Amino acid sequence: MIQKSTLLLFLAGFSMTAQIKGTIKDSLSGKPIPYVNIWVVNENIGTTSEENGEFTLNVTDKDKTLLFSALGFEKKTIKASQEMKVALKPIAYQLDEVVVAPQRLETKEQEIGQTENKIYQAFDNGPRIDTKYFPYNSTYRKTRFIKQVSIQTDSKITDAILKIHFYGVDPNGYPGEELLDKDFIVTVKKGVRKNTFDVTELNLTIPKKGLFVGFEKLIIERNKTEKTVTDLNTNKTQIQKAYAPFVLYGRTERTFLFTFSGGKWIKKTKSDTEDPQQRIKISEPAINLVLTN
Repeated sequence: MIQKSTLLLFLAGFSMTAQIKGTIKDSLSGKPIPYVNIWVVNENIGTTSEENGEFTLNVTDKDKTLLFSALGFEKKTIKASQEMKVALKPIAYQLDEVVVAPQRLETKEQEIGQTENKIYQAFDNGPRIDTKYFPYNSTYRKTRFIKQVSIQTDSKITDAILKIHFYGVDPNGYPGEELLDKDFIVTVKKGVRKNTFDVTELNLTIPKKGLFVGFEKLIIERNKTEKTVTDLNTNKTQIQKAYAPFVLYGRTERTFLFTFSGGKWIKKTKSDTEDPQQRIKISEPAINLVLTN
């Protein structure tokens, strides 16, 4: 017979997690790399490196594989059991010609991405990248340059930061290569608001296959919020952590939704319908673009 105390220890072992700490640096310069995306492969567990390149991550199994990803550097996978002094190798990006554009006139503008449903809900999307798809339209020929990107957020702190990603479309219709060669980090203010950012200097146009725009929450100390919660049944208190900002989502009709989690793109579709073209209601990030000529 297993004694009660032994049984408790046995069961507790299944819920224990290991905390991994490490530092990420440029393999050539030796400088720390901030805001690196760190994933436990095939799991919705991830974090972000701090400005000094340091990170902390809780994993349930040190046999798991970690994926390190940052714009301008080669991706790298490492077993969670290895020493976490991670060196990423810089790469030279060969950007597609669609992002290089001549000087524009900016005499015309149009905003795209609005949804008919104006009711938005804030979500904590955790350590993943959610995207919104902008299909190409022939009318964009007269306003083909992206002037501004806006994102609606709900933030409990002042000056929270997040990443905004711009992706082309790959041959399978998934988000493809990033259209920038370095991170686009933006700062959002406190409260519920629409944040608009000028991207004129990025020289972006919408490719004829369309464009995915996504956001990535940065799991860093600067964005962290904490609150004390009391369990009414046990009267015990615990600290709940969250990371600002929450992004607002609106309900819209699509045939698919793409999210990046566990180190890979996941496509959500209406798989149980007889008509594969039937649209489904999804919650999509409240991201809009302003186009100009």
